[in-house]
Amino acid sequence: MDKVIMHVDMDAFFAAVEALDNPALRGKPVIVGGTSERGVVATCSYEARAYGVRSAMPIYMAKANCPHGVFLPTRYWRYKEISNKIFHIFYQVTNLVEGLSIDEAYLDITALYKNPIDVAVYIKNKVKRETGLTISVGISYNKFLAKLASDWNKPDGLKIITKDMIPKILYPLSVDKVYGLGKKSTKKLNDIGIFTIEDLYKLPRDLMIEFFGKFGNEIYDRIRGIDRREVTISRERKSIGKETTLLVDTDNKLELMEYLKIFSRAISNLLKNKNMSGNNITVKIKTSSFLSHTRSRTLQQYINDENDIFREAASILEDMKFEEKIRLIGLSVSNLKENKIEQLTLWK
Repeated sequence: MDKVIMHVDMDAFFAAVEALDNPALRGKPVIVGGTSERGVVATCSYEARAYGVRSAMPIYMAKANCPHGVFLPTRYWRYKEISNKIFHIFYQVTNLVEGLSIDEAYLDITALYKNPIDVAVYIKNKVKRETGLTISVGISYNKFLAKLASDWNKPDGLKIITKDMIPKILYPLSVDKVYGLGKKSTKKLNDIGIFTIEDLYKLPRDLMIEFFGKFGNEIYDRIRGIDRREVTISRERKSIGKETTLLVDTDNKLELMEYLKIFSRAISNLLKNKNMSGNNITVKIKTSSFLSHTRSRTLQQYINDENDIFREAASILEDMKFEEKIRLIGLSVSNLKENKIEQLTLWK
């Protein structure tokens, strides 16, 4: 029997949460990521995307594209709070939930033996009712197609891709829609005249392998609707961290300590939300000449309290010698130990 896989994506999540908390922002080009020219866009509203603003774009470019945009700093603690409520709804439906990020997840709903559209509508309505936000849902028989479907008619989308639609439904799509093909691979394909999945479909398997190595096998299969990846309940996380680019370069350690204190609180909240603790603390700095340096300390005990994290981070920073001013500072906790998460009740 074929699997029934659902991919759920929270629409323009950070920007949507900001508009939820401040209704005056609704319908405006909201750009989350910071107000500093040296920051990057974390998320932006669909109104901002109409001006060419995109995630990971430098703030100065976003301001050039959308000078009348509303630029806001990130409030990760608030986004995590809303994300937890939405994931709680997922777990009420199935315990087979694979979180990809704070705003994205796969759900395996095969064992529910219910109409997948009904399940999707139930989740969408419950999320809207309990959080006020919209999500987009894609449904198919494997991960690749489910993720593709969720992006089909965002925002607030719902799309199902069935076996009989493959491969023709994929033909018009650009090759960068294929999971695993990044900018470099896309450019390589474009350089030899391959722009759509239909173009890619014409290449034999041997040529795909020659072009992409062993990964060529997976690309060949995926565009033919074959993806054997399972939905995995837990994803090992190696570290949790925060960093920021400073508005003005500094060598003032007291000022840098304040950032570490803020980071410690945010990291502690994330660790506690995930029932995790860690015993490796790393402070990262980047100098005004863009040289990166890290210093780490491994502890005998595992910690997740903000005061414990800050104490160790401050001690590391105090021992660091600066030969020039600092433009970026970061903090991370790694070598994580995770407790089992209690499963929620099944959706009925």
